[in-house]
Amino acid sequence: MISEIPTIAIEKVIMWQNTSIIPDENLSHRLGLIPIKADAQNFDYFSSSKETEESEILHFKLHKVCTKKDPSAPTVFNCSLADEDKLFNNANVYSGDLEWHPVGNQEKNLGTIRPVHDDILIAKLRPGQEIELEVTCHKGIGKTHTKWSPVCTAYYRLLPDITFTEKIKGSDAKELKKLCPVGVFDIEDIGKEKVATVVNEGVSCTTCRECIRHEKFANKINLGKKLNVYEFHVESVGIYKPEEIVRRAIQ
Repeated sequence: MISEIPTIAIEKVIMWQNTSIIPDENLSHRLGLIPIKADAQNFDYFSSSKETEESEILHFKLHKVCTKKDPSAPTVFNCSLADEDKLFNNANVYSGDLEWHPVGNQEKNLGTIRPVHDDILIAKLRPGQEIELEVTCHKGIGKTHTKWSPVCTAYYRLLPDITFTEKIKGSDAKELKKLCPVGVFDIEDIGKEKVATVVNEGVSCTTCRECIRHEKFANKINLGKKLNVYEFHVESVGIYKPEEIVRRAIQ
């Protein structure tokens, strides 16, 4: 999921003009990490020597010039975020300012291609500063560079396996319930007894072992792992839904 599911990301940057305070190489790195909403299954890996093969590339352009809204007003470089929009045009350059320029029949075949998020800040400008650039996107995988990873993070864990070797009841059950910081244990009325039970098969258990550190319960609780049940946590960058990432990883 992290390193082998293909996505589309910015690979090449042509910097025509950059008078912002961000150096060209840093600005290029920022652009490369902007996730692009495009299905990599519709593309081939880049192989041609020309940047014209529509099945291998996506092309974007960006051009922003910061100007004063009131030309007669003095230039203020140090101002609050609230005042920026009042004083300047194009004070902030966002990912949403990247304009897709379809190659060949891409617009017909692919629909709308855009950055996943329109509000990723690329750079801040002040009057007289300008950014003009073109970028080319290629298909790749996270193993090559993290910009192609479809997830912020992905991990799994074995689900806990909690069993009792003997009943824990009465005041001991209440004490056990209080011991667990994540509320794994509860108390049920079984017959005339109040007996400790495991809530929701112990899914919320973090294996902190507080329950078995207590001498009273050390030999009454077995705390282990289910070796054939996994819980996956997948945080997508937004290109694909988490369930789609899992499906593609299995394939």
